[in-house]
Amino acid sequence: MSQIILPARISRRRMLGVAAGSALSVVVSQSLPGCAADAATAAAGTASDSTATTTSPACVLTAALTEGPYFVDERLYRSDIRTDPVTGDVSAGVPLGLQFNVIRVEGGACTPLTGVYLDVWHANALGAYSDEQALGTSGEKFLRGYQITDAAGVVQFTTIYPGWYRGRAVHIHFKLRLFAGATTSYEFTSQFFFDDSLTDVVHALNPYNGRGTRDTRNGSDSIYTSLSSSQRAALTLQATSSGSGYSGVINLGVQVG
Repeated sequence: MSQIILPARISRRRMLGVAAGSALSVVVSQSLPGCAADAATAAAGTASDSTATTTSPACVLTAALTEGPYFVDERLYRSDIRTDPVTGDVSAGVPLGLQFNVIRVEGGACTPLTGVYLDVWHANALGAYSDEQALGTSGEKFLRGYQITDAAGVVQFTTIYPGWYRGRAVHIHFKLRLFAGATTSYEFTSQFFFDDSLTDVVHALNPYNGRGTRDTRNGSDSIYTSLSSSQRAALTLQATSSGSGYSGVINLGVQVG
């Protein structure tokens, strides 16, 4: 799969020790009821054999979460989303490596889902989204991008740990889409959160500390608190230290059709 070539002055970082990251198991379906293999089984199946089928008696429900007001369909095909392709500027912040393992769940069996478009977007260290007129970032395209899952159902991103903005806990949005020609045939949107204690550590650093203390933690975020305890656990990334930053793995199971 070809990659967009970033400006020469930007060093392309490889995935930040994703294999050492902890797994966030997310199971979704178009109508929300669904089941999937547990995270460990699904991840192992993906890593060892991209055509393998795994089964598990465990069935988990999760919730689709709001797209929010800041999704822009920029169609930026890239794995390193830190760079603004217009200005060449790199978003400052603590590096964060993400790997998504996308699994199709059907009849209790799990197989890698290939060819699905996976978008991610989130705020920068000071709480701003790109290409938003109200935020003064029109025309900028930092911290947005998509990848297409490979034969193993995997995509990887390099980004930064998100900042905060008023009324929301720290989070990252993601969207899955399948297309039939120019028509969207499947779409699922959600978001995941971060452990508050880790966010405390990261946000004490420059440039995050220039924003001041965040006004909303997970426990007072209306979207986070709308989830059940099991859904909260599934949608809270347990990031692990990796080099100068952090990394994490998201196992995403979907029912399509």
